[in-house]
Amino acid sequence: MPAAARSAHRAHPGAAARACGVLVIAAGAGLTAGLASACPFCGVVSPSLAERRDAARTVAIGEPAGSANRADDAVVQPFHVRRSLRGVVDAGVVVQARVTGPVEGTALLLEAASARWEALAADETLLAHVAGAPSTSDPPAGRLTWFAARLEHPDRRIAEDAFAEFGRAPFAALREAAGALDAAKLRAWIAEPGIDERRRGLYGLALGVVAARDAAEHATCSAALRAALEASADDFRAGFDGILAGLLVADGPRGLAAIEDRGLFAANARSGDVRHLLAALRFAWEELADTLPREATAAATARLLANPAVAADATIDLARYAAWQPVIDVAALWGTQGREDPLVRRAVAGYLSACPLDEARVAAARIAAADPDAWQAALRSAALPARNAD
Repeated sequence: MPAAARSAHRAHPGAAARACGVLVIAAGAGLTAGLASACPFCGVVSPSLAERRDAARTVAIGEPAGSANRADDAVVQPFHVRRSLRGVVDAGVVVQARVTGPVEGTALLLEAASARWEALAADETLLAHVAGAPSTSDPPAGRLTWFAARLEHPDRRIAEDAFAEFGRAPFAALREAAGALDAAKLRAWIAEPGIDERRRGLYGLALGVVAARDAAEHATCSAALRAALEASADDFRAGFDGILAGLLVADGPRGLAAIEDRGLFAANARSGDVRHLLAALRFAWEELADTLPREATAAATARLLANPAVAADATIDLARYAAWQPVIDVAALWGTQGREDPLVRRAVAGYLSACPLDEARVAAARIAAADPDAWQAALRSAALPARNAD
């Protein structure tokens, strides 16, 4: 049972089922109910080379035996196997491997369990990286320690692979591996205009972890995060959510106050910025209860109800958190922002149906009496049964 449902069940008989129903809305709105990765701000991160290596039945080094050609829905190219790194394959054998584009030199060959081969162009540097990368069965923190020195590596492929490892590791592992991170480099990277925006989010989060772990680095790391917070940018800046989360990791309530000073809780704050803030608050709820009390996270989320860009999502998050104190504010959204946005009304219906407080029952009855068709439509959209008047 989700935490929100457990809390609701303790508070009011039958509320647990309604809270579970609210989570259906969260899935429909594209929210993340559980944040298990070290970097939920990095977008979709592909499997790393070590993961692909360890999942392969056979790993070998090869050279082209012909040109690439399209076959069915893929591009394939023949390769002579020169040396096997793992598994059994004879030298000199020619295999047909999928490629993303023609390979002209040495290739890393990976055979999946399905016996399908894949080839990646690889020079000696990349081959050494793949061969030396720690096993995926090793403890995550130890693996991140190895990859930390390869973040922003001069070889683009190695830099991307190190990023993938950090983006797919548990946040607890990032905390454990903080000692291997270079604070000076992280500070430079989050301020560098040309840095990959997805990586900026990871580096902001990592900088917060370093600041929280190392008292000697705290002041300069926190100052760098605050400077990044103040930096001007367009409304779609990727990675800003990681900067905000890093500040919450580093400074907890003081970091939240700095975000407030930036004006991000204002009803007219830029939509992109407040979406980043909501993502950072979700991360704080899941991962930072020891740094930022959950009551503070819920209260901060409630302050975003006034912003039309995230009102529906903030309502859904509050229901997940079983945060019922702002029930009056949530109910008021029905007749304000909900007039123009059916997603708001769906979220309000879900929240009021889950909330165990008398104020929620009264508000739901009032809305249903004034506009029964709209109320029933919102309940159906939220995949919830109608709430009994008693």
